[in-house]
Amino acid sequence: MTSTASAQIRPFQPGDRNQVLSLAARLTEGVASWRDPASVRRAARQWAQASIDAATQPDHAVYVAVVGGQLVGFVGIRERAHFTGQTDGYIGELAVAPDAERRGIATALLNAAEAWAAKRGVAFLTLHTGAANQPARSLYARLGYQEEEVQFTKAVRPYR
Repeated sequence: MTSTASAQIRPFQPGDRNQVLSLAARLTEGVASWRDPASVRRAARQWAQASIDAATQPDHAVYVAVVGGQLVGFVGIRERAHFTGQTDGYIGELAVAPDAERRGIATALLNAAEAWAAKRGVAFLTLHTGAANQPARSLYARLGYQEEEVQFTKAVRPYR
């Protein structure tokens, strides 16, 4: 267990399920505006659900942040093969409740993910975020994460 001045970071427990799923909507922030919002929300909930369903598997983990008995954030991490063949730690989800932002909770959750990855002996920890999610991108850069890939998207008109 890790603690910040305001949050206790601990492994996910089955009783945390509903609170974690209630934070899934935060995973939609920074997604491109041209994507269907309902599909984005559905995908975010599925990501969170898949992460907590796999939390007991040896190559997965979910940590939660608790403040005053309330779950205010979570991070899901797993091992994942990079295209080079290396095994990386991969952060699939990181979400903090809006009223708990800017209190070091995301940093504490990322620190827990980094400790998990280090304990497993992986050399790199990777994650994705939306290009428009500037607060998250700034946080990751401050914590030493570097951009590795850039994805481009163009709308294509269907043939008639």
